[in-house]
Amino acid sequence: MFNYLTTRWSNAREYSQLLVAPLAIKNGLLTRIDREIDRHSASSPGLIRLKTNALEDTDITAALYRASQAGVKVELLVRDICRLRPGLPGLSENITVISVIGRFLEHARIYYFRNGGDEEFYIGSADLMKRNLERRVEVLVPVRDTAARNLLLEMLVGQQIDRRSVWDMDGDGNYTQRLPLKGKSSLPGCQENAIRATIERNTRLVAAREKEHFHQLQTPNSGISNRRGG
Repeated sequence: MFNYLTTRWSNAREYSQLLVAPLAIKNGLLTRIDREIDRHSASSPGLIRLKTNALEDTDITAALYRASQAGVKVELLVRDICRLRPGLPGLSENITVISVIGRFLEHARIYYFRNGGDEEFYIGSADLMKRNLERRVEVLVPVRDTAARNLLLEMLVGQQIDRRSVWDMDGDGNYTQRLPLKGKSSLPGCQENAIRATIERNTRLVAAREKEHFHQLQTPNSGISNRRGG
């Protein structure tokens, strides 16, 4: 892709793993929304989770309405513009829209599809806007590493259940800030939880590396000398 953009050394415009706009992201997302509808059932319910700066594209909006009407649960985390209206009877009662307002400017894009249990995660640069999907170069990348997928899921779920930094959109496009449950006012918001989790992970990583280094120093023929002196 970078060869094509910078030098035209490569004529490749199709990719085996990436979804690249302006040719493939929109159709790729629409295909996955329709697949979620087709695979939805009482025993294996469909689920779409999208985290993005904006949802403005009419085709994506219409596809999400179709998904809701088919019974698919749709959870949208949209920081700014959102064309879709959630919770409307017969149209979007299976859709929720929230926005997170906190210490950090929410800027991540995550696209999740349950896919009948064979979950798909994508991250990338593209907002769900016509200009991003049809007139710009944007890239969505599949996430296959289990640990990375767990982190993304932790973020998505953590923000959905947050009661300190989240604002809920209603069917008229108005937002209401969630309030902490009675007796739970001291609980941190999702961004504070993310800070704490990151510190804990880094602490564990540093401890593991120090332990490994100490083990190497104590192991004969490890390639690291443990002799004292010059």
